[in-house]
Amino acid sequence: MRKPNTSLQIEPAHNPACHPPPSLIFENNLWRGSFKAMASDCELLIEGCQQALAEQLLRAAAIETWRIEYKYSRYRSDNVMAAINQSDGKDLSVDSETNALFDFADQCYQLSDGLFDISSGVLRKIWHFDGSDNIPSENEIAKILPDIGWSKVLRKTREDGISISLPSGMELDLGGLGKEYAVDRSLFLMLNILVKAHQADTCRLLINYGGDLACSGPRLNRSPWHIAVESIKASNKASADVRLSKGAIATSGDANRYLLKDGVRYSHVLNPKTGCSVTDAPHSVSVYGATCMQAGMLSTIASLYGKDAEAFLAAQEVEYWIQR
Repeated sequence: MRKPNTSLQIEPAHNPACHPPPSLIFENNLWRGSFKAMASDCELLIEGCQQALAEQLLRAAAIETWRIEYKYSRYRSDNVMAAINQSDGKDLSVDSETNALFDFADQCYQLSDGLFDISSGVLRKIWHFDGSDNIPSENEIAKILPDIGWSKVLRKTREDGISISLPSGMELDLGGLGKEYAVDRSLFLMLNILVKAHQADTCRLLINYGGDLACSGPRLNRSPWHIAVESIKASNKASADVRLSKGAIATSGDANRYLLKDGVRYSHVLNPKTGCSVTDAPHSVSVYGATCMQAGMLSTIASLYGKDAEAFLAAQEVEYWIQR
């Protein structure tokens, strides 16, 4: 029997971005929770729980995801990232969570030989993926390149914690990590709730935030979750049918964001060293990882490697699905 739709009411203090409240429905013996965050449709599949517990899990995931979005979105002028980007070269203290994300970003930078660079977001000032054929000139690119380079950012350990110093004109953007981080954090918090409720062995979770996924384990009947990797050629078809019993999958690509000029396709995947589009980037890269952040790091770096994406992922000895 299908249970009625439930719309969870959340206090404004816990929904700083003022999103519509999450909704919860019961269908096909699963609770399906959904909400909007980070410009994505966020969905939870919850198996084996009573309604009250399913509501608690959905509420926790939505509040945490909105918190992360509010704290790190580059579209806000009143959060941590805005304070860092407006610091004008001065030392600024950062909290442990933010510093841990910077540590992860540094690992990505080192692994990718500088291609994964969270200071490269300033390229959006000259690259506008608006459906036009306007490609930045060499002079425009040359002017902005000095404002890119994670290696120019200074972090120090002080008696009162960690500080960061960002050269004037530079900006940092954690958008390339945010959604994957929210997936991992949501799963962590929901698993803690299940442990406290003594339901960890009787409830199963699958998280899908705009195509970035993680699960708590196989379904209750021990079968895997079936994940369809969307085909870039036909929106109603799958390019791969993936079975997920643990871990996470993240996807990167330029299937929907690119410019076309004189027969050349300019991907929104941009090389921070040259300021130019990676014109031979795969249209879609999906990677399996132990965590969503790990999977997202590898899929993003693979996109940046362009024609060498397959070779990079093969060297990491991970499962992946690429569409060109």
